[in-house]
Amino acid sequence: MKRGAKSEAQSDAPKPAPKVSERAAASANDAKKPAVRAKRGTRKRAAAASVLEKTIGYRFNDRDLLERSLTHISALAGGSRANSYQRLEFLGDHVLGLIISDMLFRAFPKADEGELSRRLADLVRRESCADVARAIELGAALRLGASEANAGGRMRTAILADVCEALIGAVYLDGGYDGAAKLVERLWGERMRAPVRPLRDPKTILQEWAQARGLPTPTYQEVERTGPHHDPEFRVAVALPNREPAEGVGRSKRVAEQAAAAAMLNREGVRTDRADG
Repeated sequence: MKRGAKSEAQSDAPKPAPKVSERAAASANDAKKPAVRAKRGTRKRAAAASVLEKTIGYRFNDRDLLERSLTHISALAGGSRANSYQRLEFLGDHVLGLIISDMLFRAFPKADEGELSRRLADLVRRESCADVARAIELGAALRLGASEANAGGRMRTAILADVCEALIGAVYLDGGYDGAAKLVERLWGERMRAPVRPLRDPKTILQEWAQARGLPTPTYQEVERTGPHHDPEFRVAVALPNREPAEGVGRSKRVAEQAAAAAMLNREGVRTDRADG
């Protein structure tokens, strides 16, 4: 073969494909990471939801209802409320009140309206709902945004109480009143039948204490509101004539007022752990 022909043959031979740069490969891997994390997060939430169903003894027909009942607004792009648990919380709050009222009416046939009302208030208050949520480890199944999760949202009383009510609302929509009633009986029945805790709250005790001394009804005033709109914290002051105001903090005005009343009673040396007389 002539030297010129050999040179042409070599030039016509296919050239090796250029290697992908390390930077391009790293960029491609980085692009995949969000999808991988999202997929891993979806599997983790599904597993936690399944564990929750076994814990509460109820299996959802509509899994979307369960997912929504566990979704905090911070986990949604743009903070859309529609797909968070807030609407279900509203429904569950009223469903819980009805079911507990029915349970109390049947369990305490000799109790008057006042006693039933006090028992109801104690069983459906935020702290009680949060206690139930902790008992079923509801926090582990919550879907939270990164900032809320890092701030300890899975353990917050306000969030746990709200999601507990949302779960009841979801069961009501999925399984009707009977399904919700069985769930509430399972989660609240023992609590309802337990020895009665003090039924008078600090506000009631403070009002009785003031009236016994010829003082007017204590007045409460919101001093400060901090935190995000969906999870605020209130500071409330309670006042009586000729006494320094006392302050309390809580995730709702009602809780803050109770804390303020307890602070004043404590300062005045009044016990708040006595039962209804």
